[in-house]
Amino acid sequence: MPVVNADVAAAFGQIADLLEVQGANVFRVRAYRNAARTLSELGRSVKAMLEGGEDLDALPGIGPDLAGKIAEVVATGTCKQLEELKKELPAALTVLLTIRGLGPKRVRTLHDELGIETLEQLLAAAREGRIRNVRGFGVETERQIVAAATERISGARRFRLGMATEVCDGLLSELKAVPGVQQAVAAGSLRRRRDTVGDLDLLVTARRGSPVMERFTGGADVRRVLSSGGTRSSAVLKNGLQVDVRAVPAASFGAAWLYFTGSKAHNIALRRIAQDAGLKLNEYGLFRGTTRIAGDTEASVYRALGLPFIEPELREDRGELEAAREFRLPRLVERADLRGDLHSHTKESDGYATLEAMAAAAREHGLQYLAITEHSKRLALARGLDAGRLARQMARIDEFNARLEGIELLKGVEVDILENGALDLPDAVLKRLDLVVGAIHHRFDLPREKQTERLLRAMDHPHFSILAHPTGRLIDERAGYDIDLPRVIRKARERGCFLELNTHPARLDLDDVACRMARDEGVLVSINSDAHSTLEFDNLRLGIGQARRGWLQASDVLNTRPMDELMPLLDATMGRSAIRHARPAKTREAFAPHA
Repeated sequence: MPVVNADVAAAFGQIADLLEVQGANVFRVRAYRNAARTLSELGRSVKAMLEGGEDLDALPGIGPDLAGKIAEVVATGTCKQLEELKKELPAALTVLLTIRGLGPKRVRTLHDELGIETLEQLLAAAREGRIRNVRGFGVETERQIVAAATERISGARRFRLGMATEVCDGLLSELKAVPGVQQAVAAGSLRRRRDTVGDLDLLVTARRGSPVMERFTGGADVRRVLSSGGTRSSAVLKNGLQVDVRAVPAASFGAAWLYFTGSKAHNIALRRIAQDAGLKLNEYGLFRGTTRIAGDTEASVYRALGLPFIEPELREDRGELEAAREFRLPRLVERADLRGDLHSHTKESDGYATLEAMAAAAREHGLQYLAITEHSKRLALARGLDAGRLARQMARIDEFNARLEGIELLKGVEVDILENGALDLPDAVLKRLDLVVGAIHHRFDLPREKQTERLLRAMDHPHFSILAHPTGRLIDERAGYDIDLPRVIRKARERGCFLELNTHPARLDLDDVACRMARDEGVLVSINSDAHSTLEFDNLRLGIGQARRGWLQASDVLNTRPMDELMPLLDATMGRSAIRHARPAKTREAFAPHA
């Protein structure tokens, strides 16, 4: 079981945290944080890149020293520097860094002010009301610490979909290579593409005598074997993720896959349908008496129950069975339906690649257009653009589009929504763009009514196309800001603008429920990568999973449209006629991208 990108990113994140607790040089800390971010956002496996002989120090923000440490973590699961840092600090203190809401500065403050070194001490201090009196904390922070620490102690941890998917892909690849294994698939919440995963459920079919269970439990990345047997084994990996592997006979494979995919509510509803028909449904098949009448495939089970096949992402007992009975299940959007990406960054702000390199990568991923949307000037840490720099970039994009074939670049900006709902750049420059993507990057703590009004006022701006990462959540790091989301969605419908499903692995924002709300209100969703490097377009597949869970069809997604259908929609959001001027004739020229 190979080390995955998330494992390396976690190691670098730990190094940065421990260095910061020690008060190390801020630039040294930042180098590890930037490297962790790069690794967590990559759409490719660094292990595969190493095996292919690729030069890792060519990755954004990765020099020879960090490239060597990546190779060390991939080979051993850790690195010498991380282990040395752990020895220099109280062992229990490092656990505090895993608590949501406690960064290195806060851990250090709690240690210095209250002598807190262990999780138990942290929880006791929070429950006794002592943390709220420490400078920089407060009652709400203290409440969040109680919840996060209790969750950590109970062991109820969930993992981001992107990380779990990478682990799962590696495991399935190894299981399929074991002698005698005929098929190996994922089930559970990962197959349903939930945004977080509690554990991995894998199913295999194998010939008698296959050593599949021994290979699984004997893997180098297994920290603890929970159980081991001929048909089921369970283990906890070194990254804390629990994996259950079950071997099932081919005749029952479909029924088992259906059962272990879930959800529990969907399975219960299916069993009721079977019971009403005088049948029995379980993980071994669909039975009439003792005779199995279906079960080798999932489709055979649904068919025997009088239902069409229901896609795994819909199996949450949220109306999918009623829709199936009435033959009105949606044809869910697929990755191949995306024609373009309407949110990306280059080196001009906080991205890692040039305009040309991002365009080439987008084209290689099958996209026909890419919106370049740098940050606006308020986001100084991201080197946000002022009106002058944005105007110069627009000119470069026009020049690019005039000479290159195969992809079209759109002129955009990710403009900050200020606290009063105004936009961070003047109308004189915004109106010259193809689209304006609005986003909140500060003052997440406004009260619900004020935060909602802030968004509504921004969306009323005459030049506003897409609301980026609408709730502002970071999975397992930060809850979304408090807004009246149904009101925001209705406003988007009235205004005629669009909502983003940001596919960054830490965001997946909008989530599935909000996607369905948007669909029901007739608001188009734009599935965007928010790519900051050429390797992040692969993350679009994560967003597709959330869109499918939200019942979205291709027609519900803005960027499934070809350019001639897209531009009138964007023009309408920018307050101008849908009649476009013809592009100048192009001279065919090959890409010469520079990273």
